[in-house]
Amino acid sequence: MVCDVGPRDGLQNDKVTLEPPVRSQLCSRLAATGLLRVEAGSFVNPKLVPQMAGAEDVFAGLDGGRAVWAALVLNRRGLDRALAAGAGEVHYAYPLTDTFARRNQNTTVEAAAGTAAEVVTAAHAAGVRATVTLAVAFGCPFEGRVDPGVVTGHVRRMAAANADEIMLADTIGVGVPSQVRRLLTDAQAAADGTPVGLHLHNTRNTGYANALVGLEHGATLLDASVGGLGGCPFAPRATGNIATEDLLYLLEGEGVDTGADLDAVIGVSEWLSGVLGRDLPGLLYRAGGFP
Repeated sequence: MVCDVGPRDGLQNDKVTLEPPVRSQLCSRLAATGLLRVEAGSFVNPKLVPQMAGAEDVFAGLDGGRAVWAALVLNRRGLDRALAAGAGEVHYAYPLTDTFARRNQNTTVEAAAGTAAEVVTAAHAAGVRATVTLAVAFGCPFEGRVDPGVVTGHVRRMAAANADEIMLADTIGVGVPSQVRRLLTDAQAAADGTPVGLHLHNTRNTGYANALVGLEHGATLLDASVGGLGGCPFAPRATGNIATEDLLYLLEGEGVDTGADLDAVIGVSEWLSGVLGRDLPGLLYRAGGFP
């Protein structure tokens, strides 16, 4: 399954701040293409991430349909806000290095992992699925390479905490296919049946190769962002996610039934480009699908 994280990860670092009704419209347009999961926003401190202000208003403005509206939360207060707003799924993310954890969430890896377990338990008590994303799993901008043993240790820990899914995030886009192959294989063994997916950035133009390797090695969920927007406000020079439409083109070419209308997703990118007033990083919406 492909989850479009554009309304959250795509916009959180953008120089243009879109008002909640426009972000709601973006989510609804994405859901209308047949995408089954959309990360509609994050319930974080708007002083730190002003692009995500008004998350409650975004969720209030969402149209119905088959899509699950997911929300990113970073603490229990964010979870309570997301549940009150009607989020159908919560995503909790924490970094695997202390330097990044301190800069990104003002915490430590150990404390963040403990919060993750608490969020999963509370979400389940409310009848909502919870996905945990392990950030900078492929490399940290401050501490360099991350020990694969650390990654698999946290995968094991989150599986024991009953996370519904565990995502390995290449937050700054440094991963290569051989790394994905090894890390995903080890992570699946550590997860002991809990689905493992990939959250990929295309900062160094390896994101799509990594996605294909992930698909071939059992990744069950791939995050992508409409138009290739994205980046972390707390990671220097971190640029966009893999583009949803580019990923869908690749998957369909490989014979994967994504359930989404590729032309319709391209149309959303064209619309969003007009809203933002510039070209987006993705390529397919400019080139068009192959006739």
